[in-house]
Amino acid sequence: MGEIRMHTVFLGIGTNLGDKEHNILRSYELIEQRVGEIVKRSTLYNTEPWGFLSENGFLNSVICVETKLLPRDLLKATQGIEKEMGRKEKSHNGNYHDRIIDIDILLYDDLMLSEPDLVIPHPLMEKRDFVMRPLREIREEKTDKITKQLTS
Repeated sequence: MGEIRMHTVFLGIGTNLGDKEHNILRSYELIEQRVGEIVKRSTLYNTEPWGFLSENGFLNSVICVETKLLPRDLLKATQGIEKEMGRKEKSHNGNYHDRIIDIDILLYDDLMLSEPDLVIPHPLMEKRDFVMRPLREIREEKTDKITKQLTS
């Protein structure tokens, strides 16, 4: 029987409601239980809301996780964590809102995937400093390679 292949994924995590640091740390716990081992964590970044107006600033981070999950299973797991933590709905058609937790799949190995509900690399990550700064912090060479692919 073949060995299960491990995949390297980068997840962007953000929150702007409640005890933000607790929300981030709780998401880390659930990710370790359901997705895989977190091998790198960025610094926590305080940022302004992006794409909508709110009085609530965000706390953001990026983590690198080693996982056995395939992309669709990873999406299901991260959405399950969001729901368990109290997220009621995802943003639709660019309509963003306050959220207790948001977990975005940024990168999955060197995969490029475009499906209606799952695009990897994340299509808006380059426009978001709150994603790119922590991503560069934990994986400079990978970020530059993907950035060059996306812009060429």
